[in-house]
Amino acid sequence: MRQKISLAIIAIATGLSACGTTYQLPELAAVQSATATKMFANARAEGPRRQLSNSSSEQRFRRVASRVERAGEKYCKTLTADRQGFDCNVDLAIDRKMEVRNAYFTFDDGDPIIRISMPMLKDSASDDEVAFILSHEYGHLIGRHIEKQQQQALAGALILGVLTAAATADAGYYDPGLVDSSMDIGAAVGSMAYSQTFELESDTLGTRITHAAGYDPVKGAMFFARPEQTRTSAGNLSFWGTHPPDEKRLAIVLATVDQIDANIGLTKVQ
Repeated sequence: MRQKISLAIIAIATGLSACGTTYQLPELAAVQSATATKMFANARAEGPRRQLSNSSSEQRFRRVASRVERAGEKYCKTLTADRQGFDCNVDLAIDRKMEVRNAYFTFDDGDPIIRISMPMLKDSASDDEVAFILSHEYGHLIGRHIEKQQQQALAGALILGVLTAAATADAGYYDPGLVDSSMDIGAAVGSMAYSQTFELESDTLGTRITHAAGYDPVKGAMFFARPEQTRTSAGNLSFWGTHPPDEKRLAIVLATVDQIDANIGLTKVQ
């Protein structure tokens, strides 16, 4: 019995490990980390930003989105050419109902969409920042992060479900409620297993798309360096609570720009 459980856990763990990044993250040199730390500190020392008007925000979005959409779709098609039926035709628009600063990638009836809120647009300091935000979300599509998180959630649920079922069986009883609860916990833990790594992969891909669209990804990434609350007033995780808001993000962007300048392409790891 225990041998069967061990084999099941190994198989599930192998499946979970396959949910890592699709592309190798750039290695960080000391100079890139030091530069990022300094840039991060300077950004955090800045005062409050001047908010854009609604009309200026609309104009910035239209101006930037058209260029990012072309670059993102081209990049997506190139990188997913080996995946039959992969949809790179993203619907890029403003989420006018969202009242907090946020941007996201998801699927709507199976179609990929990217949304950015008006508060986030109004808080942007340059076209470069909006370009990087939108390009970062394209990275989630290309990296297949939603699909991988679903796989992780399933693997995590199975791992804890198997362990709990085995433990109760060894104790001479079976508690289906406890097994269900364990599977829910396992799914939650599994879905978060690579979340920060996925964000860094999206930064890597987003840097390349931002550059291809004709914007400066380093200036764009400075948007994420400001001090922000990790939770909203409602207690939910904010945009900064689900993204790694530290100097490592800037270092990843700097390292990716160095790769671009050296004509070094992406390395696929799986």
